[in-house]
Amino acid sequence: MNPDGGRAVVVGAGPNGLAAAIVLAQAGMRVEVLEAEEQAGGGARTMELTLPGFHHDFGSAVHPLAVASPFFSSLPLRDHGLEWIHSPAPLAHPFDDGTAMTLERDLEAAVRVLGTDGKAWHELIGPLVERWPEFAAEILGPVIHLPRHPFLLASFGLKALLPAVSLANLWFRNQRTKALFAGLAAHSFLALDEPLSASFGLVLGATAHAVGWPIPQGGAQAITRALIAHLEQFGGVVRTSSRVDSLASIGEFDAALCDVTPRHLMQMAGERFTPGYSRQLQRYRQAPGVFKVDYALSQPIPWRAADCARAATVHLGGSMAEIAESEDAMRRGRHAERPFVLLAQPTLFDPGRAPQGKHIAWAYCHVRNGSTFDMLSRVEAQIERFAPGFRDCILARHAFRTTDLEAMDANLTGGDIVGGAADWRQLLLRPTWRLYATTDRAIYICSSSTPPGGGVHGMCGYHAAKLALSRMHKLR
Repeated sequence: MNPDGGRAVVVGAGPNGLAAAIVLAQAGMRVEVLEAEEQAGGGARTMELTLPGFHHDFGSAVHPLAVASPFFSSLPLRDHGLEWIHSPAPLAHPFDDGTAMTLERDLEAAVRVLGTDGKAWHELIGPLVERWPEFAAEILGPVIHLPRHPFLLASFGLKALLPAVSLANLWFRNQRTKALFAGLAAHSFLALDEPLSASFGLVLGATAHAVGWPIPQGGAQAITRALIAHLEQFGGVVRTSSRVDSLASIGEFDAALCDVTPRHLMQMAGERFTPGYSRQLQRYRQAPGVFKVDYALSQPIPWRAADCARAATVHLGGSMAEIAESEDAMRRGRHAERPFVLLAQPTLFDPGRAPQGKHIAWAYCHVRNGSTFDMLSRVEAQIERFAPGFRDCILARHAFRTTDLEAMDANLTGGDIVGGAADWRQLLLRPTWRLYATTDRAIYICSSSTPPGGGVHGMCGYHAAKLALSRMHKLR
């Protein structure tokens, strides 16, 4: 490490903050990461939330974007204990007739499972899978950039701009395939008749075949531990229980990279910004929130469709029309009677995360930002609908309203787990036209409120740190 490389402070030890810290430390800077909570990781933490011996993921549980991340892929994280576990099928989507449709990891196998829609699926998703490294590099960065693969990106963009319902109806004939795609698109936190909602379905569908939807052995904390271990090899330091209310309190620095929301950046350093930039931060809009439940179970979930036990991720929503109705209710500030539920069942494939013979599950649904409504009975009714007897398996549960999530991670404003609304009005200004830079040349924002947005991929931190280094080099 170059002792004269300057001092960098990173606020927040989530995946983006740690990614930024690694880039800065690799460049020879003296790096200190300050984390408000007792446990580093942000949304990538694993905790005993229900009973002793049951290890739940506080935030994300399944990580396609972590293995797809160009930056994480460049790091020797396996040397620091990170092991990926792939379930036989990335995703299962059950129906009321007791069957389920699976999204297979192998593209040709998926074509066979999708039957009459198999050819259409291959034509829609196949080009993204076949050129995944180039495609991932294009989409996991700023939206406005000079593309290296313009035809690939243009072909994707023409479809991605569509509402998910429109694209599904254009490409697929089978209602089951349409429902499968709707579940993928619903990760967008947009109504499925909104522009851009199709983009999430396309990207997640492609990742299922290109890299899979794996879970980290031992839980999401394994990602955080590996990143910290790698950072420490370059002399970086992580300090937990070190909340930063003002950047003025952390002493002199050459660069401060903040893995925080625009609102928190204003609180920390608003006096150092121009009025115009401050107004842009204040106008930034959050995405809807989630209502989340962690379960300790006496046995595996008793799915009616046996194929559900092949997948770490299960989408519970029935038909495309029903999923669209649920997401429309969320966008209009209502609480769906039959919410679209995203469920993960890690211990089917990583049994060490619960006592012998016992299991964990993780489920959430979308609600309006800041909602305090108790969705527990509605979430469990949806699980029970496809797995009769589920409630009899529950040993303990821990339910999180949006306010509970924010209390455990200040970045989850109003329960927003994706760092801000991803609709067309905010796509290009996430959070402002300056992207990672601010009007203070020493301060940068590197949270999921910056491109490419939510997910455990570290690319927000990577790009912010690269920009900071470039500007410091030019200044010197």
